[in-house]
Amino acid sequence: MAAKPIYKVIFYNQNQVFEVFAEAIYQSEMYGFIEIEELIFGERSQLLVDPAEEKLKTEFAGVKRSYIPMQSVIRIDEVEKEGTAKATELKSGDKVAHFPGQSFVPGPGAD
Repeated sequence: MAAKPIYKVIFYNQNQVFEVFAEAIYQSEMYGFIEIEELIFGERSQLLVDPAEEKLKTEFAGVKRSYIPMQSVIRIDEVEKEGTAKATELKSGDKVAHFPGQSFVPGPGAD
């Protein structure tokens, strides 16, 4: 049986770029969002612990499913194995290229 795919999802969140790994990702029923489930983090039994990954692990502790706005997604890759999750602080002047998306424009008479 083939191994479950692993996805690396890179997205922008509150002046940071997050890079997380998940086993399930799909378009949400909520318009304009993707859903990420089964986040993967390194094992705590490792000799070296990465503080950045531990911070993300704590932030996503107890999260069953995360909804990410499509306009925040920078890139999604299917990878052979998971890496280290990380959050990178953006400096002033840094630019982020977002995933292309569509804007919803209500028709005439929409309130």
